[in-house]
Amino acid sequence: MGAVQEAIRQHEKKILGGVPISREDALLIAEISGPDIFNLFASANRIRQHFRDNTVGLCSIINAKSGACPEDCSFCAQSSKNRASTKIYPLIKKKVLFEKATSAAKSGVKRFSVVTSGRKVSRGELLEIAGLIAAVRETGLLPCASLGLLNAEELSILKQAGLERYHHNLEASEGFFPRICTTHTFADKIETAKAVRASGLSLCSGGIFGMGETWQDRIDMAFSLRELDADSVPINFLIPIKGTALGHREYLHPFEALKIISLFRFILSGKEIRVCGGRTQVLGEFHSMVFLAGADGMITGDYLTTMGRNPEDDLRLIRTYGLKVL
Repeated sequence: MGAVQEAIRQHEKKILGGVPISREDALLIAEISGPDIFNLFASANRIRQHFRDNTVGLCSIINAKSGACPEDCSFCAQSSKNRASTKIYPLIKKKVLFEKATSAAKSGVKRFSVVTSGRKVSRGELLEIAGLIAAVRETGLLPCASLGLLNAEELSILKQAGLERYHHNLEASEGFFPRICTTHTFADKIETAKAVRASGLSLCSGGIFGMGETWQDRIDMAFSLRELDADSVPINFLIPIKGTALGHREYLHPFEALKIISLFRFILSGKEIRVCGGRTQVLGEFHSMVFLAGADGMITGDYLTTMGRNPEDDLRLIRTYGLKVL
């Protein structure tokens, strides 16, 4: 056994024994390359099996309010500061949401999230969305929401309406965040995430990769998520959209994307690592390796402004690997 392979197994042994890895350990993992990367994937897969069994969590989202966002997030087509072409419409009607949620329930999805554009929803929208949350409950799905920078009182209203999980991505590390957004801060993100935990809601929080961040940035974000005790961690890969500030960037290499999944499995060993936006575009022919690299969840269906993957294809992939849908 080579030195790198032995080091990987020692980190794995530590994690399986209940000892979290350090930042120094994570940096060493991030430096793994060449043929050794396949040993890393195999180790991450064993960690996934140990902590998450052989189950996969599927969720679906609806873009419940689109475009005209005043924030300047450089990756987002819905930002009014960018020049991307995207649909603009107000909060959808309950009937439309119920139909989409019912369809998602029939496809084997467990969770369904109501997502809106903007810094945060208004008071009137919040109360209206509380009614939408109840409609999601009627389909048998677990309702989730992503509505911006809400406070504890606003989150409490949603929880009373039946909300189970709130999604609020950090997007990047604290050091890198000012390079992708200036209209709100990383501290604002952390404040909302802490309010979610304090309210008793499950926290879904992750980020986007391929925006120009370093491996150190990726590790810093993962450790911020570990400190927040996020339950589910979405891994998104940048889809460069024409008209956005990051529209010029190249896709990540598939192996780099898979290595990110493995790194997050090592750092957040017992958490749900959910592969989301950009998985088919970035991973291409290597898309089926997400589970072997340590993932145990994914968004199925379309995303906010880009095409996703057919739920039937995802279910077929999961069964091929001998995994079970939660």
